[in-house]
Amino acid sequence: MKQAVHFGAGNIGRGFIGALFSQSHYHVTFVDIAEKVINQLNTDEGYNVITAAEHPETLAVQNVSGLNNLTQEQAVIKAIKEATYITTAIGPNVLPRIAPLIAKGLAERVKASDENVYIIACENQISATDLLKGYIFDALDEETKAHMVNKVFFFNSAVDRIVPIQHNQGSLDVLVESYYEWVVEAPEDIPFVEGMTIVPDLAPFIERKLFTVNTGHAVIAYFGYLKGKETIDQTLRDSDIYEQVQQTLRETGNYLIKRYDLDNEEHEAYITKIIERFKNPHLNDSVKRVGRAPIRKLGPQDRLIRPALEAKKAGLSYTHLAKAIAAALLFDPQEDKEAMKLQANIHEYGIEYVLKEISGLEASNNLTKEIIAQYNALKS
Repeated sequence: MKQAVHFGAGNIGRGFIGALFSQSHYHVTFVDIAEKVINQLNTDEGYNVITAAEHPETLAVQNVSGLNNLTQEQAVIKAIKEATYITTAIGPNVLPRIAPLIAKGLAERVKASDENVYIIACENQISATDLLKGYIFDALDEETKAHMVNKVFFFNSAVDRIVPIQHNQGSLDVLVESYYEWVVEAPEDIPFVEGMTIVPDLAPFIERKLFTVNTGHAVIAYFGYLKGKETIDQTLRDSDIYEQVQQTLRETGNYLIKRYDLDNEEHEAYITKIIERFKNPHLNDSVKRVGRAPIRKLGPQDRLIRPALEAKKAGLSYTHLAKAIAAALLFDPQEDKEAMKLQANIHEYGIEYVLKEISGLEASNNLTKEIIAQYNALKS
């Protein structure tokens, strides 16, 4: 049986990428540090993926196992040596931590085999696989890198599936939305994986996804939190927030249409479809989950700052994006460590400092001035 190694045995790894490999008749080895999950994968050898819908569908995922990368390094290296695909869904910030282990596995693999292996980072980050490749190459000598040519291939991808917080303690089963999209920038002749869409140029797809799905999700979460809402679908019943989401996505949409020459009506339909996905009450997705880690989400290349800067650069409106950024700066649930750190920095150093340090925005930037004006208005 063909082999896939997937780093990240969390809900997205099991409920999305791992499930697609299983459907494609791969044995999936999940690599993670969550000992209980790894042990249960090895005991149960399977789990169910259930769609969040009025009439749920259940997919039985089989041929899976788990390895703990902290305690089973040699076993992970062996799995890498035998894999056709190596994928990740662990969060962009964790990629540097797992890269040295992948590098060790690849180094041993290319000495022993000429078989191709394909590496794809399935993260909410532009060019995530390029980042992972850089971290892996940092851990390799020049001779090993030379051996990897025409054997090890790195492909960027865009992933889209909403996987809410699970409420089934002790179970590997995962609740997911029915919709998903996995777009990979790769040649057409790579080994088939069910649900993978191959394209020659990923940029329009990943920016469309990040600046519609991720931006929209964040906007709902931050404004919902400010109004005391519990879930995403509940938040969208507020007409003022609904209007803010629509207007923000029109701003990101205007940039995307101009940048990639998208069809206006088609993109408007895409925005409508995305908002309808967010309305799904069966997901019961909390605003705190979606809004968590605001420092990362306020990064210069992420879902709020990047489209605002691009809209400004293109001479387009960014007022609603600035208001959304201001709402993110007010996100302060005590259980969220990043949110607490963000608030401490704002309290100690002020908004201008935070926007410079976290988002790379200079005080003289008109976007910075607009964000501060919106922040003061929301606070008052």
